[in-house]
Amino acid sequence: MTGETVTVEADVFADGHDAIAAAVLFRHERARQWTTVAMTPLVNDRWRAEFPVTDLGRYLYTVEGWVDHFGTWSRQLAKRVAAGQDVKVELEVGARMVEAASQRANGAARDVNRLGALATALRAGKSEIDDGALALMRRYAERDVTPYGRTLEVLVEPVKARYSTWYEMFPRSAGNFKDVQKLLPKIAEMGFDVLYLPPIHPIGTTHRKGANNRPATPGEPGSPWAIGSEEGGHKSIHRELGTLDDFKNLVRAAGEQKIDVALDIALQCSPDHPYTREHPEWFKHRPDGSIQYAENPPKKYEDIYPFDFETDHWRELWLELLSIFTYWAEQGVRVFRVDNPHTKPFAFWEWAIAELRRAHPEVLLLSEAFTRPKVMYRLAKLGFSQSYTYFAWRHTAFELYQYFTELGQSPVREFFRPNLWPNTPDILTEYLQTGGRPAFQARLILAATLGASYGIYGPPYEALEGRPREHGSEEYLDSEKYQLRDWQPDDGMRELITIVNRIRHENPALQSDRGLRFHFAENEQLLAYTKTTPDNSNVILTVVNVDPHHTQRGMITLPLEELGIEGDRSYQAHELISGARYLWNGPRNYVEVSPFSMPGQIFRFRRRVRSEHDFEYFV
Repeated sequence: MTGETVTVEADVFADGHDAIAAAVLFRHERARQWTTVAMTPLVNDRWRAEFPVTDLGRYLYTVEGWVDHFGTWSRQLAKRVAAGQDVKVELEVGARMVEAASQRANGAARDVNRLGALATALRAGKSEIDDGALALMRRYAERDVTPYGRTLEVLVEPVKARYSTWYEMFPRSAGNFKDVQKLLPKIAEMGFDVLYLPPIHPIGTTHRKGANNRPATPGEPGSPWAIGSEEGGHKSIHRELGTLDDFKNLVRAAGEQKIDVALDIALQCSPDHPYTREHPEWFKHRPDGSIQYAENPPKKYEDIYPFDFETDHWRELWLELLSIFTYWAEQGVRVFRVDNPHTKPFAFWEWAIAELRRAHPEVLLLSEAFTRPKVMYRLAKLGFSQSYTYFAWRHTAFELYQYFTELGQSPVREFFRPNLWPNTPDILTEYLQTGGRPAFQARLILAATLGASYGIYGPPYEALEGRPREHGSEEYLDSEKYQLRDWQPDDGMRELITIVNRIRHENPALQSDRGLRFHFAENEQLLAYTKTTPDNSNVILTVVNVDPHHTQRGMITLPLEELGIEGDRSYQAHELISGARYLWNGPRNYVEVSPFSMPGQIFRFRRRVRSEHDFEYFV
């Protein structure tokens, strides 16, 4: 993120006993000159340096090492002096090395004068070489550099790539873009900063899907993911939603509320999309000449045609698909949710994302790839800012501990940013179906505190909608994917969402995926974990009862010293949802969590301090 630093470590060593030096070279991709930062030795030939990143886009960096001849001379001189040897000749050798460095100083008058003074001092018998002299000589040393041989990259993105709060809704159920615009103050009041809209384009009529995924009857709106009709395709807007100006007004009004509008990009077509007529070569054809529709046997998606990325005309196809992103970016969209990117070539995404960011470095992309972990990780490395996760299906305390321990360890945490969703239009888990209000409350608290970025498919979540289409299905009954819905929010759920998002906003520890630690709970139905800032100035403990049907209680054990809390002094545990305050002592403390009142508790620890007037208070 802008304003952060990049830490680089490398193993740097050489044969023999010479002293060595190393440096990191870095530059922004738009800059021509490299900046050099000296590396500091750690232990066992390990070296480290840091450099700041201030601009969006890619930074290039590499490492180089060389023999430090003056450092070697200085080290050997110190040994000779300690042994009582005559070092007059050695001091002359050093003076000449200093004079040679002075010639390389190229008119830097102050440094030339310092080097001249150093050479004079050496000839006068000075044998103590301080760190300042060593640093000055390293600056102008004659280097026979050994380069790393590779140039590495680090992508710098906006803060929202690290910390964001998403609200998904179907604009057609609200009416149109103007009606959605009227909802923005309420969405902002609840604490969301991304409003995600499923596809807003014209919808095909061929094999259109109706209520509960049955064939449509006349008048049914169809699935927004069946993109394209006689009215247009991916760069057009469904006429019932409004005009392009209406959409741009929505984007502008959302920005005034500090909300980004995120668009769904689904690279697929309905049979009625203009592409199918204008570019049939971009699709696979069956022996009878018809275009192959999408399938995931035994499921058939006859209302959707996938693109053929292996077509001989792939270059034209790739350019056109990239133009979809750039078109909407030009209309003010800076956040995209990408549908099923794992079913498209990695090479396409690597190229397309780089090209898109070259023109719009502030763009964020969320990968909707519920697939194998290594494929999800590969997409993150190719440039996706965030990714959906398996969070929705991790329900027990042990499953959650195991999964988030994996995501929080290196190297995964260095490139993979999770975005946690307890529900989506495609996912209504059994936990939400059977757990009632406590399940919705618990999953919200977990998503909002385990992850720096999370989202909800908002209206049904607020309405505590848990009815499946049929037993064993994760599809909603009367799914909004195929019909309009008028959701009635539960006031208590909406209030909790607002409170939890405010807690996230007020506590920096919850705005990063770093600093997550799980703690022992003497009850397997309780999940306890802390998030902290690097300096421990903000410490948040969350305890969630993952059993939505019974009250659970037990002792929680905390590593107080690691959390920056003095073990021999009491400290305040301020429960931020209810406002209750407790005085805790020592590492083991009792908690009781009832799903019938609130299945989760979020504590902020406040330490006891003494004022200059001998008055104690908590901070």
